[in-house]
Amino acid sequence: MEYRTLGNTDIRVSKICLGTMTWGEQNTEAEAHQQLDYALDRGVNFIDAAEMYPVPPRAETQGATERYLGSWLHRRGQRDKVVLATKVTGRSDNFPYLRDGPRLNATQLQQALDDSLRRLQTDYVDLYQIHWPERKTNFFGQLGYQHQTDEDAIEIEETLMALDQLVRSGKVRHIGLSNETPWGVHEYLRLSEAGQGQRIVSIQNPYNLLNRTFEVGLAEMAMREQVGLLAYSPLAFGVLSGKYLGGRKPDGARLTLFDRFSRYTSEVAENASRQYVDLARQHGLDPAQMALAFVNDQPFVTTNIIGATSVEQLQDNIGSADLRLSDEVRAEIERIHLSQPNPCP
Repeated sequence: MEYRTLGNTDIRVSKICLGTMTWGEQNTEAEAHQQLDYALDRGVNFIDAAEMYPVPPRAETQGATERYLGSWLHRRGQRDKVVLATKVTGRSDNFPYLRDGPRLNATQLQQALDDSLRRLQTDYVDLYQIHWPERKTNFFGQLGYQHQTDEDAIEIEETLMALDQLVRSGKVRHIGLSNETPWGVHEYLRLSEAGQGQRIVSIQNPYNLLNRTFEVGLAEMAMREQVGLLAYSPLAFGVLSGKYLGGRKPDGARLTLFDRFSRYTSEVAENASRQYVDLARQHGLDPAQMALAFVNDQPFVTTNIIGATSVEQLQDNIGSADLRLSDEVRAEIERIHLSQPNPCP
């Protein structure tokens, strides 16, 4: 397993990160522990969670993912062998059961972190991330920015100073962002340079063969400012594995179980996915591993967050760490991309 430096820190993380958002919905506690044991034995040392997980989010299951991870940490007893990341929920009306509606102020950040630490059965997290911005902006598939005055929004400065206090308390080692824009990253960096809080070390945004919008603006920011990408949805909800092509609905698969996931299911997405799958098969490659290998080797990517509902899937996904794509395959990927750029932003 290859290890890479997390931002400007002294932390080395595996280029494959274990995502956890199915634990508590599609996976039991025992299955979560099995995945963790397998991943750790294969050299994965980076685990990413969130207080709102599992997904789809529900009041009845909220926090189950962190609890499963916490019970594993308690059983395994190797907290120092794991780089542990979690996320605080951004502002939303969809989570009334989280602190009567989550906001990114000091009081809520402190409560959210303490709740996560209790579930995780640890006294610190290595990386604490803002799951999405407080302000109204374009994320979760929205591209065209339309400015909206939001006088009620908590300013980034207030959020960053609150995060700074969490770091100073020793409960958080480093901070990061998720689902952010270039302006948002720049503002967090500007404020920290001015001495108003800790410096962010990472950004967790979607990145895959169907959605390479990170390359526009954010990739340069990631590399020049040492704020590397923690790439999520590298298989576009499993679409790039080819298992949904032709209208197939495999038993137990995410898009079979939950109709809320429509981001990667359009006609143009299926057309592009079919071309990538065909390309992989023409070269004797597993389509999912080819898609993951593409993400693994991007220079602005610190780690690739994979998820699985079975150890068999996990084995294949982690195996992508050893795959190097040929120049011919890379050229064909670019050809397909240029013919249908970013069909699923």
